[in-house]
Amino acid sequence: MPKALVIGSGIAGIATAIRLAVQGHQVEVFEANSYPGGKLSQFEKDGFRFDAGPSLFTMPQYVDELFTLAGKKPKEFFTYQKLDKVCQYFYEDGARINAYADAELFAAEVNKATGEPVTSVEKYLANSADVYGITNHVFLERSLHRLKTFLRWDAVRSVFGFPRIDAFRTMHKANGGFFKDDRLVQFYNRYATYNGSNPYAAPATLNVIPHLEQHYGAYFPHDGMYSITDSLVKLAESLGVIFHYNSPVDELVIKDNKAAALKVKGDIIHGDIIISNMDVWFTYHRLLKDHPQLFPKKILSQERSSSALIFYWGISKQFPELDLHNIFFSIDYKAEFDHIWQNQDIFHEPTIYLNISSKYKPGDAPEGCENWFTMINVPANTGQDWDSLIATARENILKKLTRILGDDIGSLIVSETILDPRGIESKTSSYQGSLYGTSSNSRFAAFLRHANRSAKIKNLYFCGGSVHPGGGIPLCLLSAKIVSGWIADDFPQTS
Repeated sequence: MPKALVIGSGIAGIATAIRLAVQGHQVEVFEANSYPGGKLSQFEKDGFRFDAGPSLFTMPQYVDELFTLAGKKPKEFFTYQKLDKVCQYFYEDGARINAYADAELFAAEVNKATGEPVTSVEKYLANSADVYGITNHVFLERSLHRLKTFLRWDAVRSVFGFPRIDAFRTMHKANGGFFKDDRLVQFYNRYATYNGSNPYAAPATLNVIPHLEQHYGAYFPHDGMYSITDSLVKLAESLGVIFHYNSPVDELVIKDNKAAALKVKGDIIHGDIIISNMDVWFTYHRLLKDHPQLFPKKILSQERSSSALIFYWGISKQFPELDLHNIFFSIDYKAEFDHIWQNQDIFHEPTIYLNISSKYKPGDAPEGCENWFTMINVPANTGQDWDSLIATARENILKKLTRILGDDIGSLIVSETILDPRGIESKTSSYQGSLYGTSSNSRFAAFLRHANRSAKIKNLYFCGGSVHPGGGIPLCLLSAKIVSGWIADDFPQTS
């Protein structure tokens, strides 16, 4: 079987390695950092453990599937529990919404908090499910860049259902059509941030996202989010995959218009198949910099997704009123997104996401304490004065949390680590620190993402959040599935 070389050990790179190893390939993974996982990593400091990146776990079946493919029983290696309450939402007017996983309980909660009829919520969720049914088999599970995708009956059916995916209205416009209460419109506008986009510009097709969370549920891995990375690396190694850490790839070697090898620390490592899990922008500008004629210039010049500013705080107190996932909404959501996308700075009163894994995994914080993953959405790095922006944002975040929670939060911080777009870019090779590659702020964004196989370089493939079908754990895992399927067709097994 051909030898496959994977650039980067983000979750998509690991999943691709597993799938190719199951197919029988020799697989080696080259990672610049001393640890695997990319954004899905962890660190410990002052007795606190933090999941450094993604903190919401949905669609666990895509992780389980990898164990099943390898002939393993998933629950023997990776366990998780479904959340009864997905998230708590705090509004500036004092209203609170508990987003229960049970749709009936959730609709009743919304009615109690906002007065919106239960039927409005039911109609919205039914619409979200309908959009998912139309788009799933074409936009998510398969490549948009292969003719065979569109020759299947489910794809034909999806094409005829295209008018129902609401691609010509913005998320905000569509949500305003479903609900009268501005708080509930804001609630559903927030889902644009799940792929780093702007609800006032992104197509209403993205209103498919609530279905993934409400219907399939949200989960907590018993050993924390990093256990996704840890368990999958162990699975890959059991299949013979070799991981090389502290091994940044310097060059992707092209020979006769084929991806032929990687240059790592001066050594040339030959492979028959090359898969880049590195951000597609850096794949070209760093690894293929001597081949500008091969650059997909339009794709590489697209608007990037938003980034994040994260404060990892060790808090010397426990807050019973908080849960695993908490959202403190901005009073002016439109102004917040205008600052991110137009002003390229941070609104003075941003929406705050607060994740506390010690609520479910007490060992993540010392006794009587909590580990706060405190995040706000910010623009990608285009040269802003981040030190000044961070200092101001920190002050504003602490003022807001102190006011809402009725306690001086600043005085409770006993440990602090900060991650901004510059750090995200340097640690994860995500261009400009964008979390999801390109934004989805256009109706054709799904079609404009980079394909999972190069159109100009033979034997070169791409996986991860910067290519089709997009960012986030479930979509990254699906990109690995798409890539492995493409490789299986391009390199059929021989007896």
